[in-house]
Amino acid sequence: MRLSAAPAIFLTCLVLSGCASSSGPETVLSPRPSRETTSSVAPPAAPAVSVPGPAPSGDVEMAEAAGEPPEELAWAGQVPQPQAFTSMESEAGMPVPMERPVAMVVPDSPAMDEAPRTRSRVYGHRFRDAKPINFGKRSPRKLAVHGVDVSRWQGNIDWEKLRTQGANFAYIKATDGGDHLDPMFRKNWRRAQQAGLKRGAYHFFYWCRTAGEQADWFIRNVPREADALPPVIDVEYNGESSCKRRLSAARVREKMQVFMDKLERHYGQRPIIYTAPDFYRDNLQGAFPNHPFWLRAVAAHPSKVYPGRKWLFWQYSGSGLSHGVDGRIDLNVFHGSEAEWHNWVAGRST
Repeated sequence: MRLSAAPAIFLTCLVLSGCASSSGPETVLSPRPSRETTSSVAPPAAPAVSVPGPAPSGDVEMAEAAGEPPEELAWAGQVPQPQAFTSMESEAGMPVPMERPVAMVVPDSPAMDEAPRTRSRVYGHRFRDAKPINFGKRSPRKLAVHGVDVSRWQGNIDWEKLRTQGANFAYIKATDGGDHLDPMFRKNWRRAQQAGLKRGAYHFFYWCRTAGEQADWFIRNVPREADALPPVIDVEYNGESSCKRRLSAARVREKMQVFMDKLERHYGQRPIIYTAPDFYRDNLQGAFPNHPFWLRAVAAHPSKVYPGRKWLFWQYSGSGLSHGVDGRIDLNVFHGSEAEWHNWVAGRST
């Protein structure tokens, strides 16, 4: 019994010695990747985009109806990424916002970063029109500086070609109400600048959302850049909107004032008012004498449609045709000579 037990004892010691020198079963089994995913930063929310049809109209203007003065939006915690610039590829020369509720990092002062004051070439009018109108002696063709306004409905635009056809400036649809963003805004904003156009952004105003809320939404999504044209508030009736409210003229003007004041403080430029004949007749005659106007008049000169109203831009066609764009496009013209255009662009923020 003693001789047969010795080999067993010897083998047992060897096994125990081998186990002591091993790091355990982890060295024998292949490690499996963890199914857990962690991140110290929550993924950004999917960007809000415009969809056909009106924006929701749940807000009944509680703050403004109570007669409270407009106040700045209180931001609690980390500010989300601007919706116009989320879920997109990064590009050289495009600053990424970190702690400001705007689409670009900008200086705290209303005076924006210096930009070179160079005069861009003005291209002559080469647009066509699916429904041409004879405006007589006061034809928009006699004015020097033409441009366009665009939204998602123009699809992919060849901006270089569009510019050579006579688009020296472009107003680009940015936002609706308090939660809609035109899905083509960022692309159009960038490519219009690359093609050499002067460009600005416009906001379609909804009457069932508070003015302060809409201003904050626009500010979050539209960059404040030194070379941008003044922002535009688009005020008109919209039969397709879920908001069927018709406010008094006084209430309309009050809401517009709140919105425009907030934009002017942020961008350092007085907003332009875009409107149509019926809305102007009911709400804006004699109002806002110190604001520039952009007037829609596709059948007659603005002097006939808006008697006594000075204007900066005239939208003279909604059926324009041009190389670089599939389908129709709105045509506009600046009220002045080429020299006056350059002077206005150079001095707009002073």
